[in-house]
Amino acid sequence: MHRLCVLILLGCVSNFIASPVQSDIAQTFLEHEVVPDVLSVAPAEYLTVKFPSGAEVNGGNVLTPTLVKDVPTLSWNANPDLFYTVVNTDPDAPSRADPVSREFAHWLVGNVPGDDIAAGDRLMQYVGAGPSLGSGLHRYVFLVYQQPAKLEFDEPRINMTAENRRAFSIANFAKKYNLGDPIAGNFYQAEYDDYVPTVHEQLGI
Repeated sequence: MHRLCVLILLGCVSNFIASPVQSDIAQTFLEHEVVPDVLSVAPAEYLTVKFPSGAEVNGGNVLTPTLVKDVPTLSWNANPDLFYTVVNTDPDAPSRADPVSREFAHWLVGNVPGDDIAAGDRLMQYVGAGPSLGSGLHRYVFLVYQQPAKLEFDEPRINMTAENRRAFSIANFAKKYNLGDPIAGNFYQAEYDDYVPTVHEQLGI
C-alpha cells in the first residue's frame, strides 16, 4: 500500500515538472543562435505548438515538412482581455549558410484576443516549411508578442503566395508597432522531404 501511494505521488509530481527545454527556452534560443539571428532578446515563456499530425515543437527538435503542413494550435499564458501578435518565421532562407532572403515569413496574425488566433487579423496565411533540396536544416521560429492595444496594421494581406514573405524582419515589425520583446516562443528545425514541392507549388515558386 505504501509503495502504491509513493508511485501515485511520483506520477502526480511528474506532471508538474517541465522538460529541460520547457524550463529554459531562452537558453535554447541562444544555443541555436535564434538570438541574435532573429531576436536580440529571447522569450522567457515556453510556447506550446502542436500540429494536427500529432507533431509537437520542442526547442529545436527536428520535424518534417509533411508533419507541419497544417495550421498548428498554439498555447501560452494569454490574458483574454489583451491582444497579441503571433508569427512563424524562417531565418534560414534560402539556407542557413547563405541566408540572403532572411527572413521568410510563414505566418503572421495580429490583434489576437487572448489565445484565440482564429479571431485575430490574419496578415499572412499559414504556409508550412518548404526548405529547398540540399539547403540543410532550417529553423522555424514561433513567437508571441503582447500588443499595447488593438492595432491598425497597414501591411498588405498575404494569402498562399511567396509575395512579400521574403526579407521579412519580425524585429522591424515589432519595432514599427511598439510590440517590445516576445513574451513566448518556440522553434523546430526541418529539411527537405517529398512534400516540399507541394509547398512550392502553393507559393508559386
